[in-house]
Parts: sequence; structure tokens; C-alpha cells
Amino acid sequence: MNKDLEMAHRLAQAVAQTGGRAYFVGGFVRDRLMGQESKDVDVEVHGLTPDQLEAVLDTLGERTTMGVSFGVYGLRHYDLDIAMPRSETNTGRGHKDFTVFVDPFLGTEKAARRRDFTINAMMQDVLTGEVIDHFGGKEDLRKGMIRHVNDDSFGEDPLRVLRAAQFAARFAYQLAPETIALCKEMDLSALAGERIMEELNKALLKAEKPSIFFDVLRQMNQLSYWFPEVEALIGVEQEARFHPEGDVYTHTMMVLDQAATLRAGAVYPRGLMLAALCHDFGKPETTKTIEGRIRSFGHEQAGIALASKLIGRMSREVRLTRYVENMVLLHMRPNALVHMKSGVKAYMKLLDEAVEPSDLLQLAQADHCGRGGFQDDYAPIAEKLQEMLKRYQVLMEQPEVKGEDLIAAGICPGKQMGQALAYAHKLHLSGLDKETALTQTLAWLKETEKH
Repeated sequence: MNKDLEMAHRLAQAVAQTGGRAYFVGGFVRDRLMGQESKDVDVEVHGLTPDQLEAVLDTLGERTTMGVSFGVYGLRHYDLDIAMPRSETNTGRGHKDFTVFVDPFLGTEKAARRRDFTINAMMQDVLTGEVIDHFGGKEDLRKGMIRHVNDDSFGEDPLRVLRAAQFAARFAYQLAPETIALCKEMDLSALAGERIMEELNKALLKAEKPSIFFDVLRQMNQLSYWFPEVEALIGVEQEARFHPEGDVYTHTMMVLDQAATLRAGAVYPRGLMLAALCHDFGKPETTKTIEGRIRSFGHEQAGIALASKLIGRMSREVRLTRYVENMVLLHMRPNALVHMKSGVKAYMKLLDEAVEPSDLLQLAQADHCGRGGFQDDYAPIAEKLQEMLKRYQVLMEQPEVKGEDLIAAGICPGKQMGQALAYAHKLHLSGLDKETALTQTLAWLKETEKH
């Protein structure tokens, strides 16, 4: 960061000597005013033609071009985005359907007008530190308000609906009523799923309360197209004795916020957060009133396809999908084993089924504590589960029967060997040492050959 800021100042000095002016823009200014460090250093250069700016950049290092028609440049070995003022004209319904016009002499007010929100429309002179704030961004920062800059241009980019929601979640800010009203009218169907996932990731991984992201989309009536599985949770009743917080949507949002307190310790934080979001997707389909009680038998299994569908709408990541499917299927079982006073073998079998055993226990904790009045009674459950996790981890470090052991004993590779390895692994989970497990596996093979 220091290297990039130093280069930004060198650039600004060279620009000034050529007759122009350089400004920090966008999130960098916002974060700086909030007292936060920003990894993205964006500089906008006014008053120089493209040829002049390119000549300046060439004196500073190896120039890179991220889009000639967009007037966006960089310098190799520096994390700097260097842009020229530009205006945009909408040409379609998608996030990228714009014609861009570079105008070095557009002026700060018109250049800032194309920004999405007032808190992102401020500019700061790189050399003097003067903040240029044409649209009240400082005041909205003080108030904790997300407010759009321009009625006409805001509605041309539907991704801004998602950006509004993720900013609200990350900063715990409110949306201005007029911005909510505008977002309600916007069509999100032409957006690319990858862009939705980018905004969702920011909310899930950067917000203390990711639930705000979905609550804001709900306010905007914008859950339906990209998050119908989340919308379906609204109004689905739960047994009040176990879920005094209310419907499945409310519970899911509480679980999501609980998971956010645990994600730093997860093996796969993004997967954990998505699993928390998806864990009860099967309840709308399976919830029934039976003998006066609200039950959701089989909701774990029913939720797998729905979780996969939501992720598939936005991503083709195989690891992520398999992780979330596995977590959704198993999320009820850790706590259930504790309540049933199950034996060690049951815990070992469950943890072995989990793609990330420690993450499964975090999801189980979030699920338990994401309910009204249940946050304070989890310590003994957590202690038991952590004890079992440590036993499992120690067990997995012990030698067990491998294919090479079976080959040495005269077993040929093939279906029979696969079955033998599965049997040997079960013996390993039960705590048998390798030699005993090998002896029993070979004996089991002889028995199966007789039949």
C-alpha cells in the first residue's frame, strides 16, 4: 500500500507539471474518511489528453492498458487503477451494456455524477488532500446512509441493487427511501450470475451481519429472481419451543450472523457462510403439522438440490457446491449425537463423512445459537464436539490399511480391493490398529468369496 501511495503521489506531481490534476476516487476516499484501510487505490486524472497521460505514465514505469476505449491504465508491479474522466450511455439491460466516452475536460461534478452512491462519489486531490464532495457524501457517511447519486444514471446499471445491499451489510448502513424505491423498479434478470456472486461474497465475508444483505433485498422486493430459495423461507413456521425467534427466514438470518462470528476460524469461510444460508432450504417443502406439532422431517436431504440450484445460478465451482451439499446434509447430526449421548464410533463416522469436519461443527454451533434464547447453553455441547474432533484428528494421523498393503497380501486391484479398503477404513474408524484391521479385512474377504 505504501508503495502504491508513493507512486500515486509521483504520478500526481508529474500530472500537475503537465497541466492536469490527479484525484483519489471511489471506495479509496470513502474508506479513508471512515478511518479504514483500502486495498484498491483508484486515481482519476483530469485535464490531460490520453496521449499526454500515456507519456507521463511511460516516464514512471511500464504502462499497462486495461481498456483503451475506457481510458483505464496501470503500472506494472503497482496496484493502481489510473483512469480518465468518462461518461457512459446505456445500450442494453446488462451490467456491461454501456458505451463509454472519455473526456479529459469533463469536470469533477460531471465525472462524479456517474458514480453509484454519494459515499462513493467523493474525490480527493492526491497532492493537497482536498476532498471534492458534490453530492453530500460526507454527510451521508456521518448519517450511515446509502443514497444514490443520480436518478437517471443509477437505474441503467441493475448490479447497483446488489451493491446497495452489500454496502448496507458491510457498513451496517441504512438505505435512503428514495434509493429503495428506485431499486424496486429495476430488472435484475439480465445480470451475469458471476457478478451476483461477487456482491454476495462481499456481504458474506466482510459484513459483521450478512443478514442485512438479504433484509435489504427483501425491502426492495428483489429476492425473487436470484434468491428464490431464500424468499421461500419467509413465513414458514417452526416449532415455537425450539424456535421462539419465528419463521425459517428469521432463523436463517440469525444463523448467518452467528456463522459470521465463526468464519475466521473456518477451513473454507465462503463455503461455511453459504452453507449457513442454505442449511434449511428444505423446510418449505417438508414442513407439516403432525399431531399438533410443526415438523420438518427430511429437510436436510430435501435441501441439497435447492442449495445446489442456488449456487449453480451464480457459479460453476465444483468444490463449493459439493462442500455446501455435504454441510446441508449433515448439519443436524453433530448436535443430535450429543443429545442422544452417542458412542465414539458414531462421532468418528460422522466426522469422516464431512468434507471439512471442523467447519461442520461450526455450522452446528451457528444453527443452535441462531435461535432466540439459545445462545448461552451451547458450551457443554461444543466441549463434547471438540473432544470428539480431536479424537478424530488423532485417529486420522494413525497408520491404516492402504492398497499397497492389500497388494502385498495378494489382493489384485479392482472392485474387490475397493470394497476391502472401505471395510478396512470402517475398522480404522472404530479404533483398531493397522495390523489388526488388515488381519480382519483379509478374513472378511475370504468370507465374502465363499458367498
